Amino acid sequence: MPSKNIKPQVYDLSTLLKRLNEAGVEFVLVGGVAAVAQGTPVTTFDLDIVHRQTDENIEKLMKFLKSIGAYQRRPDDKVIKPDERDLKGKGHVLLTTRFGPLDVLAVIENGRGFEELLTDTVEIEFQGFKVYVLRLETMVVLKRESKNPKDRYRLQILEETLCQMKKNENDYL
Repeated sequence: MPSKNIKPQVYDLSTLLKRLNEAGVEFVLVGGVAAVAQGTPVTTFDLDIVHRQTDENIEKLMKFLKSIGAYQRRPDDKVIKPDERDLKGKGHVLLTTRFGPLDVLAVIENGRGFEELLTDTVEIEFQGFKVYVLRLETMVVLKRESKNPKDRYRLQILEETLCQMKKNENDYL
């Protein structure tokens, strides 16, 4: 008999991000929230992170995921909790939490993991924490290489935001 999933009624991605930081998890923020943090006018309903895949960080991440009742998003009602093997692999772990959806990614386009992405981030202060956010310029490059229709659609918005940012930067020089 399938287990009954209790899905959050209201998403609170800012609390999810804050709690990740409080747990000491090392990650790069990617995806829609990373774009929004840099001024892109998009809507997003999940938090996407690329985590550092060290034993110590995975241990912190596992403890954090347990504390927020994380389980894998599935089309059926079966509840499957993430385990260390999921987080040590090279795939994506798509989770539901009490604060909203959390996508824990080992790598993104072109197999780029935490270490490779770290040099392409900006540090943003968020509720007293330093968050590494994938640069908008890098997002544009990666979306151009993507074959995903959703990425191709969002590319136009990212490029326009980047263009406006550069224009505004030049206006103040």
